Amino acid sequence: MAPENKRGDKRPLPQGEQFFTPGATGLRKAVERRSAVPMTFLFTQVPRWVAPVVLVILLLVGFAVANPLGGVAVLPVLAFVGWLAYLSWPSLGIGAKVLRVAMLTFLVLLAATRFGAIS
Repeated sequence: MAPENKRGDKRPLPQGEQFFTPGATGLRKAVERRSAVPMTFLFTQVPRWVAPVVLVILLLVGFAVANPLGGVAVLPVLAFVGWLAYLSWPSLGIGAKVLRVAMLTFLVLLAATRFGAIS
């Protein structure tokens, strides 16, 4: 059951021209098709606050725990941010692309330090 707003209406899907990248082929098309169900579930069935709160908690655990458990906590954040970056990449400007690459680099380095690959 979809979350309801103050008037009792179900939350609609996000606005946009298309859900899939026009003319996508190969890997992008496969990822977008496989991502449709989780994204629809995330945007319609789960309260809006759940994903950000869970991601922030996992990231804070990654910062606070300086052993492999901290690295394990960072991995879902890295996967989620990477997934969203991949899906949004075709529609981004250069500044947004640089920001996403920087964020992913930071998360990879954080996980690497927690796993002991970088001291």
